Amino acid sequence: MNKKDAYVEKLKAQLDIWKADIDKLEAKARKATADAKVMYEERIGEVRSKWEATKDKLMDIEDEDEWEDLKKEVDKLGESFFEEYKKLRKKIDEYSQSR
Repeated sequence: MNKKDAYVEKLKAQLDIWKADIDKLEAKARKATADAKVMYEERIGEVRSKWEATKDKLMDIEDEDEWEDLKKEVDKLGESFFEEYKKLRKKIDEYSQSR
């Protein structure tokens, strides 16, 4: 397996994990009060959009021979997604624990 294929395979697995994590956050958010639920749903939508952008860019890498530049972009998108995800998870976890 070459470097590109290994990278794509690793990131696909990570994206699957992140998707499952987003789904768990959505389930927790559904239990929130109406006001909190609206805010969480909006933030989850933003996080999911970042996840989608990372996934879409990864698909571009699969089709490119010159993939190193795209890798940097995908890594940056993934980091941005994960930072937003962590912030949102913390908020939802804090809310869940306070109930």
